[in-house]
Amino acid sequence: MTGYFIQAFIFLFAAVVMVPLARRLGLGSVLGYLIAGVIIGPVTGLVGQETNIIQHFAEFGVVMMLFLVGLELQPRMLWEMRNKLLGLGGLQVGLTTLAVCGIAMALGVKWTMALAIGLIFSLSSTAIVLQTFNEKGLTKTEGGNSAFSVLLFQDIAVIPMLALMPLLALPELQATAVAGDDGAHGDLSLVADLPGWATALVVVATVAGLVLAGHFLSRPLFRYVADSGLRETFTATALMLVIGIAALMGLVGLSPALGTFLAGVVLANSEFRHELEANIEPFKGLLLGLFFITVGAGVNFTVLEANLGLVVGLTLGLMLLKVMVLLVLAVLFRVHYGNRWLFGLSLAQAGEFGFVLLGYAVSSYVLPEGLAQILAMVVALSMFLTPLLFIMLEKVIFPRYAQRDEAREPDAIDEQGSVIIAGIGRFGQIVNRLLVANGVKTIVLDHQASQVERLRAVNITSYYGDATRPDLLETAGIANARMLVVAIDDKTRAVELVSEVRRQFPHVQILARAYDRGHHYELQDAGADFTVSETYKSALNMGGEALQRLGIHPFRVEQVKQSFCEMESQHFDEMFQTWREEGNQTGDHYRSLFISLEKEILAAMQTDRSDRHSRSERGWTPPPKNYLDDFEEP
Repeated sequence: MTGYFIQAFIFLFAAVVMVPLARRLGLGSVLGYLIAGVIIGPVTGLVGQETNIIQHFAEFGVVMMLFLVGLELQPRMLWEMRNKLLGLGGLQVGLTTLAVCGIAMALGVKWTMALAIGLIFSLSSTAIVLQTFNEKGLTKTEGGNSAFSVLLFQDIAVIPMLALMPLLALPELQATAVAGDDGAHGDLSLVADLPGWATALVVVATVAGLVLAGHFLSRPLFRYVADSGLRETFTATALMLVIGIAALMGLVGLSPALGTFLAGVVLANSEFRHELEANIEPFKGLLLGLFFITVGAGVNFTVLEANLGLVVGLTLGLMLLKVMVLLVLAVLFRVHYGNRWLFGLSLAQAGEFGFVLLGYAVSSYVLPEGLAQILAMVVALSMFLTPLLFIMLEKVIFPRYAQRDEAREPDAIDEQGSVIIAGIGRFGQIVNRLLVANGVKTIVLDHQASQVERLRAVNITSYYGDATRPDLLETAGIANARMLVVAIDDKTRAVELVSEVRRQFPHVQILARAYDRGHHYELQDAGADFTVSETYKSALNMGGEALQRLGIHPFRVEQVKQSFCEMESQHFDEMFQTWREEGNQTGDHYRSLFISLEKEILAAMQTDRSDRHSRSERGWTPPPKNYLDDFEEP
């Protein structure tokens, strides 16, 4: 027993030391786990043959990951992503598989083995890529969204890949395995002695039963457990479901990952979905980390040294091939400029599911053990090289495209309009669409070339150029324009633009978008005629909707929203002047005014104004008498 405790301590200590260090160095947690495994395994020899036994247990983390992936895959979300999911994801997996398979067959590899290798190498590392995107703020970029679609398709594609592997088994590998079998092992199976047609019926019945049980029996079970009020019972229930489904799939000869994934999809619309995720996530993270440590600890340096040139050559060739396929797809799907390289380089590595598929391919007699070890080296090395690709993106590629955009000459503006819109992001687009729909001629300027190209692709006329440049504004017709709408993202440049236009063209009305209250004051101080905080109206509407759903009458909701706006408006000038007097910052006097405003708003919210409508409320149909009696205060 003491030996097990010592081994557990070694694994956990290696993770605690290496993973935080790897993250600080920008390598990501997955590589931290891999490095920790390499150190305690082949480098220091602190762990040995027991690693293989632990790895079988740790693979259950992958099963849990697929269950959580299934929980996230609501049909509605998949339908909204269908173009990129099936287009980008499907083509990436298909083209990469065919390319790798073709090259392997050209080198003399049997087609079944070549196909298995192609499937394994078509996958990328979801853990590394998504974590790096989050750390570097790339998730919301065009390239990041495209990469996420591909990764999601790859995660789904693992399921049919696992199901396909046994069909690619080689008779000679099976014969060798049978010859070396001492008859001492044997997993439980319900279909081992059944004919093929009976096995198929059992499998179909099992999957159908799983779907029906998940749909009709899961809610009563979860309600029964939830009524106990014991969190640990719900945790036990979640683990029981995952383990039970995995065992059931094993009994009928299917992959445990397939069953848990299907169960996750079935439960995706359950009201207990978030509770399931919260309970399983810690176990999934710990077991996945343990899995990656065992992968690193299982690296065979003897195999690596004996095949160093081959492993390095295969790794670089694979990454180059995947980059070429991804860049072609980026062009076909109109991913722009630097985002193409982000999309291509971020997915160039092989993924963690490659280890799973390799182990499954060996156990299914698709690949020989020696070849699988070499391919595992390729997968691991490509993952080790991924942080270098992101460094190259940051240091070389992104600056080059930024310089290219800066060096690009502004577009020639050959028309003029009564309204100039500076900045055509999510805010400026709505303003522009509303004006154009009502016959107002607009001139749209934006300094991001990729944004301009995207708008032109949907027939929205826009021009590349920096709206803060006086010469460009004059070319756009600022001297004859009636209005300027400022919706650029840079707060400082927005204030400078308002100030410059107010000074040079006092007849132009300036409407500006503010990020927050402080930015609102700065724009007002610079001379904007009208300023609105981008989240103010949407937050007010959301608050009104929340009140209605809590039982407040819609008429009363409009009253309190109107009162809230009036109170804010009445105190704006006083607070603005205080902000000015305190050196354009929020000092003690400003804070005391804000506290007083909150108290007045609270008092105003308690007043029923049904007997004294303001002019702005006369468009509303008067409410019935005693309308508040039917609604309870929240």
